[in-house]
Amino acid sequence: MTSLMQQAMRASTNHLAGLAAESIVASDYKRRGRSIAQARWRGRGGEIDLIIRDGDGLIFVEVKKSKTHEQALRRVSRRQMDRLCAAASEFVATEPRGQLTDMRFDVATVDQTGTVRIIENAFMDT
Repeated sequence: MTSLMQQAMRASTNHLAGLAAESIVASDYKRRGRSIAQARWRGRGGEIDLIIRDGDGLIFVEVKKSKTHEQALRRVSRRQMDRLCAAASEFVATEPRGQLTDMRFDVATVDQTGTVRIIENAFMDT
């Protein structure tokens, strides 16, 4: 098998693993009584993995999958946080309260066993 074919297969596997992780996290939020407003929403600012309705507010969720939760969390970069914030700002512009919409940013990690950890307000100290 050529190196290019191996790279393509790895990319496809990673993409499918990411989709599975997002589905697991969405189910976790649903179990908590929240509804999914959007999955994989894309705006000019970038893509948001999950947008969750929390009453009148919104939760913007970045999902990361890796062998361990710690490895997954290390993959959230400052640049990625900035893109997520820009995309969220674009999304809330379509909401009735616009920029006054209550919102938070969570990071959800999924480890190799499928266990979910959610860090609420993950961007508060950055």
